[in-house]
Amino acid sequence: MNIPVFVPHVGCPNDCAFCNQRSITGVTEAPDPGEVERIANEYLSGGKAGSHTIAFFGGSFTGIEPGLQRSYLAHAKKYLDAGRISGIRLSTRPDYIGPAELDLLAEYGVTNIELGAQSMDDGVLAAAGRGHNSEAVRRASHMIKERGFVLGLQMMTGLPEDTPEKALATAEEFIALGADETRIYPTLVMENTRLAAMYRAGSYRPQSVEEAVELGAVLYGRFRAAGVKVLRIGLSDSEDLKGGCVAGPYHPAMGELIIGRYVRNQLESMAENGRLDIRAPKKYFSKIVGIKRCNAEYFLKKGVAFSLTEGNDPLVNGKYSLDF
Repeated sequence: MNIPVFVPHVGCPNDCAFCNQRSITGVTEAPDPGEVERIANEYLSGGKAGSHTIAFFGGSFTGIEPGLQRSYLAHAKKYLDAGRISGIRLSTRPDYIGPAELDLLAEYGVTNIELGAQSMDDGVLAAAGRGHNSEAVRRASHMIKERGFVLGLQMMTGLPEDTPEKALATAEEFIALGADETRIYPTLVMENTRLAAMYRAGSYRPQSVEEAVELGAVLYGRFRAAGVKVLRIGLSDSEDLKGGCVAGPYHPAMGELIIGRYVRNQLESMAENGRLDIRAPKKYFSKIVGIKRCNAEYFLKKGVAFSLTEGNDPLVNGKYSLDF
């Protein structure tokens, strides 16, 4: 479990077309370094020592002034040295990674570095105003892997100039770069962003929920097959997020929708003689039937008999194994 410390827009001079950190995180100011310990103590008060990771999210951590980076990390390292957490995680821009930055992070025991890559298509990156190209992602990824950090590569779908084909190509390159982890974020149009102005001017069409779910399910399956851990799908829901979203594939349970579609896609290939006899542990039932039983209803409407019983292994028609 992550202990999130949000440092919104600290260290990031770039205003990407899609970015409004206030609406995304609900945080307007970076915390004082000493707040790291207060936040950590809150999370650890009833938790199991060693099972958490202090995670610095929301900005471009390695763009912060080095002295302030050290202050944040020194507070986190106390918990790492005491065995109260298992690691320190942070997110940053690909073009803010170099030997000096990695030396500093290694000094304080950082274990996981996530890069906001968003896309590996240079046209998409330029249209989104990212301020870096795909080569910056490749260069940073190689350095991170060479130094032994866990590499996370975050991607967004549905950005200006993006297509499903470009998104799939991005996923394939993440895999080729040796990504250990990823996050998949369907693009939302947030108020007070350039993307909102583009949407209102008619120069940008966001994904629908259905388009985001269909593509997300394919991406999720590809990462699963390659052994890349999918840490999150979609932004964490909040009143700030919901209230600030102008358009796009907003859904309070986007991750569940996409995983449910991934399961549905598997089931579709396993149906035999108009039937799906599914046996699985009860903890998987919600993923199999889908939100509001959408998967079960989908197959029933197609005339496929759908049955679900509790069992040890997730098997379909007695021979096909389901992946979650």
